[in-house]
Parts: sequence; C-alpha cells; structure tokens
Amino acid sequence: MPKDSINQLSQEELIRGIKENERRVMSSLYIEVFPKVKSYIIQNNGDEDQAKDIFQEAFLVAWQKVKNGDFQPQNSTAMQGFLFQVSKNKWLDWLRSSRFKKESSLGAISIEVADAEVEFLLDERLSMLDRAFQQLGESCQELLKLFYFKKMSLDKLAQSFGWTPKTAKNNKYRCMESLRKIINP
Repeated sequence: MPKDSINQLSQEELIRGIKENERRVMSSLYIEVFPKVKSYIIQNNGDEDQAKDIFQEAFLVAWQKVKNGDFQPQNSTAMQGFLFQVSKNKWLDWLRSSRFKKESSLGAISIEVADAEVEFLLDERLSMLDRAFQQLGESCQELLKLFYFKKMSLDKLAQSFGWTPKTAKNNKYRCMESLRKIINP
C-alpha cells in the first residue's frame, strides 16, 4: 500500500482493516498519524522516544475501541483524528503526572506559572466579554443566549421572535457584530 493510500480508504474500510488486523492498513495509519503526534509531543516538552511510547499506547486504545465496536466514525478523517486526540490526551496526562514533575522539577515551576498566567488571562477575557455582553440591548442578549447557550436553531429563534428565518440569521449577525465592536472598538 503506497504511503498516501490511507487517504483513499473510506473510514469504514479503515475500520474493517483494523478489525481484521491488516498490517498494511495499520502501517499506513501509523505513517500518517505518528509524525503529527511526534511533532506535538516534541513541541510540548517531549522527545521522540516518549512520542513512540505515547503513540503505541494510543494506538492500543484506538484498536480496542474499534475491535469492541465502540468507535463510530463521524467524518472522513475520524480515525486519524481520534488516534491523534488519544495521543494528545495521554501526553497531557503524563505532563500532569507526578513522575513528570519529579523529572523536571525546574520545568514544573515554569509550567505552573504558565498555567496560572493562562488561567488569569482567560478570567480577564471572560470578564471583558461579560461586560461587553451587558452593553448589548435586551433583544440581542436574549437572541445570543438562546442561540449560543440554549443551542436553539435559527428556525426556532425566528418562531419565538415572530421573524422569518432569514431575519433571525441577519439579526444574530448584527448582534454579534455589535458585540465585536464593543470588544474591539
């Protein structure tokens, strides 16, 4: 199987190949996904050997999910994305582990400081967003709450406000633009 032929397989064919332990399918999956995992781990305080270990663990998880029928592809790259996400989560778990903190005691201090900075910046951004949201008119606040927080469809929004679906879409756009202008004058 040529290197890029995994992209020619449907997710169903890929899943079937994994269930049947087709070496060429699994090798192609490795060839496509491992470089991305390795790059991510190296950029996040890891090395190639750690990337290999993490990927192997993630591959086993994905293989078991497929074998048990617990994995249902949602799009044309679902398996590749799932494998990368499991690898990423396993790496993040390892970074949070006490073993990592012992091995990089000096690095842990900078990570904790960075985490605190990120949390502070996120809190600041959320506060700014809340203040900007409060400056919107009541109808815009209600429309955006229903759409983004209550996950109401544009059709249902249109019915609830007595609008056409196109009017609901335009009003949502205008409200978001107003919010953007308040945040970034």
